[in-house]
Amino acid sequence: MTYYHRLGKLPPKRHIQFRQPDGSLYEEELVSSKGFSGIYSNLYHIWPPTRIKAVRETTPVNEEIDYDYPLKQVHLNTSKVENTGKDLIDSRKVLLKNNDVSMAICVPSDRKMDYYYKNGEADELIFIHDGSGWLISQFGKLKINAGDYVVIPRTTIYKLEWEEGPLRLLVIESAHPVETVNRYRNELGQLLEHSPYCERDIRPPEELVTEEEKGTYLVKIKKGGFLHHYEYEHSPFDLVGWDGYLFPYALSIHDFEPITGRIHQPPPVHQTFQAHGYVICSFVPRLFDYHPEAIPAPYNHSNIDSDEVLYYVDGNFMSRKGIDRGSFTLHPGGLPHGPHPGMAQKSIGAKETKEVAVMLDTFGPIYVTKLSKEYIDDNYPMSWTE
Repeated sequence: MTYYHRLGKLPPKRHIQFRQPDGSLYEEELVSSKGFSGIYSNLYHIWPPTRIKAVRETTPVNEEIDYDYPLKQVHLNTSKVENTGKDLIDSRKVLLKNNDVSMAICVPSDRKMDYYYKNGEADELIFIHDGSGWLISQFGKLKINAGDYVVIPRTTIYKLEWEEGPLRLLVIESAHPVETVNRYRNELGQLLEHSPYCERDIRPPEELVTEEEKGTYLVKIKKGGFLHHYEYEHSPFDLVGWDGYLFPYALSIHDFEPITGRIHQPPPVHQTFQAHGYVICSFVPRLFDYHPEAIPAPYNHSNIDSDEVLYYVDGNFMSRKGIDRGSFTLHPGGLPHGPHPGMAQKSIGAKETKEVAVMLDTFGPIYVTKLSKEYIDDNYPMSWTE
């Protein structure tokens, strides 16, 4: 749930005549969720969004799951990866996946996209680990920076443009809407006082981009495990205005305010987003527990119905050894997980942590893909044995 936002020119009511300077009608498009029962936005185009020039080739997307991988604690050592491909789509390497969600590393070499992209089957959440630039969509231009979660509802057509400097992304694709957390909201959807972030932290598109010229415009659409290539003679960014509740937005992990206590707090206090089948949590710099006998490191944990994935962003994670920034760990249900040897004792007396990490907890198994095999640290399952 976001909030109402609008950019550009709009008629006084929905679904009425709204004319261009030459007298022709602007083309209205309703982009809605859950049929007509969820959040939506109304968009106003210069050209009909249905007008196609050509349908080109279809190419498969490689996201094959390795269902035969044994039950093990997993460390994907992706910290040294410097390039995974050319652009946003070519460089996505899906490493973990189930029917609800997937996680990919993305370290592209190109700073601009020469096409437009639409995910027709999943919401996207792109975490900007390193880099800054712009998300440009039919909803407008949005500045994005390192540490941002960028939430992109499915069917949003967009491009990414990056400034110079290091670039590393974590891309999460969700089969269901990515939402703010129910317990943080009141009955009208407003974020409550105890929420660790508020509407002031959520950044919507700030400047409408209207491309009026005719030409050749390629839109790559992901649907059904394939990339479909559609060619138009007008830009998908031909909007003169829009309004509603459905639009891409950014929320910085650095604006997440941690919840702390006298003794160790469980992972739900770090929850940032929810979706069907999983949650996303943010571990950020915070003061440690202040009970005089507190053990700040997490206790050993056996989750009977959940798998836990951690993506390490920065700092020294107080319960782990030998994990570098930019890597993943997967602690599957069915096995207990906990701090590495000596880390609980070492944490006693510590006042704070500077760690930053993104956690994804699924409510069903998540699997390694065949693309992930080259990054697996075979020694990790034995790392609790001194």
